[in-house]
Amino acid sequence: MRTSLVTLKSTRDDFSFSRFRDLELPAGRNDVAIVGIGASNFDSITSGLSYKELMYEAATRAYSDAGIDVRNDVGSFICCAEDFWEGNSISDEYMPDQLGAKLRPLFTVSGDGLLGLAHAYMHIMAGVSDLVVVESHSKLSDVTSKGLVEDLGFDPHFGRISGVDPKYLAGLEMRRYLEESGNTHEECATVVVKNKRNALRNPRAVYSDNFSNEDILSSEEVASPLTRREISESADGSVVVIVASAKKARKLAPKNGDEPIWLSGISWFSDTPNIEEMELGQALYASNSARKAYEMARIRKPVTQIDFAEVDDTYAYKELEHIEALGLAKRAGKFVSSGKADPDGQIPVNVSGGSLGMGYFVEATPLVRVYESVLQLRGSAGKMQLDNPKRAVVQSWRGIPTQTGVAAVLSV
Repeated sequence: MRTSLVTLKSTRDDFSFSRFRDLELPAGRNDVAIVGIGASNFDSITSGLSYKELMYEAATRAYSDAGIDVRNDVGSFICCAEDFWEGNSISDEYMPDQLGAKLRPLFTVSGDGLLGLAHAYMHIMAGVSDLVVVESHSKLSDVTSKGLVEDLGFDPHFGRISGVDPKYLAGLEMRRYLEESGNTHEECATVVVKNKRNALRNPRAVYSDNFSNEDILSSEEVASPLTRREISESADGSVVVIVASAKKARKLAPKNGDEPIWLSGISWFSDTPNIEEMELGQALYASNSARKAYEMARIRKPVTQIDFAEVDDTYAYKELEHIEALGLAKRAGKFVSSGKADPDGQIPVNVSGGSLGMGYFVEATPLVRVYESVLQLRGSAGKMQLDNPKRAVVQSWRGIPTQTGVAAVLSV
């Protein structure tokens, strides 16, 4: 039997947060904040650097950004990694030195970076620490068999098909989603065009380009109807995010010159791992995690209360699916194709370029989204800067064959 922290179930035809009107919501409190961010350089291949050097680069930049002494100020460290991507066992053993965490409390979350941020939130609320470092990275250029690693996530008897690209599941889900939602393949192509065009203004983006819909639709079919250009491409990089209690955040603000970015709400959800039981075409992990995160952040109407979104777009159709699951639009294809998700639109989505424009960083992908969102909320996004944004939703999905995701609300 499927269980969940939330009991209210949404459907695509009636997705509304008006149900919160009769709920007693908690008082809107700012208990936990992001006080520092840092990132390494991003690239498709970083043959001259190890993942440890990428981590060190991101960490030193984050510590400088936060204005902290890592050896004296930080209470705990969290790394988000998966041993299969690292090529070794017990990844914790390889993380402390380059983060300044030698002989300090550190553990690895076998999940994505946004889940690591949730653990940091719990560390602070539980009194374990008042300052937590969260790190995640990608060195996918060292992985010669990405498809085989993805294969290991499938049940070996009922889900793993010998000799078949594991992305077959994405193709099946895409077909089911388009059939049930009324969105079109052409609208999925529009997502790619938008995100790669947005990435042209992002100096950190690896895969910016100026494509047409026809360029996307005419590319090689990988898993019908999914085409090659609708799939995000691998990138290397590391991101470090520093999270603090409210008291610590206010103390650090005069030192680092930036106001805290409050983690107003965060939640995660895992649906069934069995393909035969999945409700393909409905991102329940996104809608359920968003509902709880919105409740924490006192958001009843995301369409009017969210200024921009950074959502998972590992595959183009996923951005549409996630826009709907987050309650940002009832029909995401029309929403995107009409320009409402553009940087000057009603609710900009993936202004950074998303994974389609910036690259796919496995477990670090959500922290890249957090990094870009913090820059926007600080007013430091350069050519990508939106007009005075105050609140963002960041959402993650861990990839095939999972139905696991996290949603977080960031605010100033």
